[in-house]
Amino acid sequence: MRVFVILPAAGSGTRMSPGSGGAGNPATPKQFLSLNGVPMLVYSLRAFLAVKRVEAVYIAVRRSEIERVAALAKESGLGSKVRVVEGGENRQQSVSNALAQLMSETNCAEDDVVLVHDAARPLIDPLTIERTIDAVVEHGAAIVGLAAVDTIKQVERTAHGAIITATIPRERIVQAQTPQGALCGLLKRAFAEAQADEFAGTDEASLLERAGNVVAVVAGSAKNFKITQPGDIELAEYYLAAAK
Repeated sequence: MRVFVILPAAGSGTRMSPGSGGAGNPATPKQFLSLNGVPMLVYSLRAFLAVKRVEAVYIAVRRSEIERVAALAKESGLGSKVRVVEGGENRQQSVSNALAQLMSETNCAEDDVVLVHDAARPLIDPLTIERTIDAVVEHGAAIVGLAAVDTIKQVERTAHGAIITATIPRERIVQAQTPQGALCGLLKRAFAEAQADEFAGTDEASLLERAGNVVAVVAGSAKNFKITQPGDIELAEYYLAAAK
């Protein structure tokens, strides 16, 4: 059994940059923003490459960023197991492109493990990665999820906002995080079926569920949050400082 990782990092991250939207002052993709002077993407790479079972990491980026990311990996001493491929117009297409390249280069076996992780979740830790790999081996597919703390309401959208239609028991809810993964054969078929049906999912688990696969949940952490807004940088740096 081999383990491979895909990092979709082709998004523009326009909400993160004060220069976003301005002509001649394009947004910096959030995966290249720095946490304590280190590009966000490097933190994820370090975490996955610290797991000995990981054989290679495929990063899917925009065509214009391929050389930049390859150089970044090399400069950070992480280049030997890193492959940089062209992403797509959205997350699903980026992962699909990387999966196709991975399969072409590695002849990924049915029982090999493929994990997919958001490049904008830089505080993932090796132990959680290890537990996710183990869950995939046991169940066929797994994601990292965080138990809901707040009360969750189901609503009906209206012209003026929303109206509550039900309260969902918190014990039945988890907030999906990453990594998300599956055995290579299951993931390949889930993506193929989605493409054939022109189905767009919100994450890999949604494609795997749709294909009839059981998807296990591995306990996540509040630290493994997705950096989306400018204030999230300060929170991530706080967590990094507290870990020292």
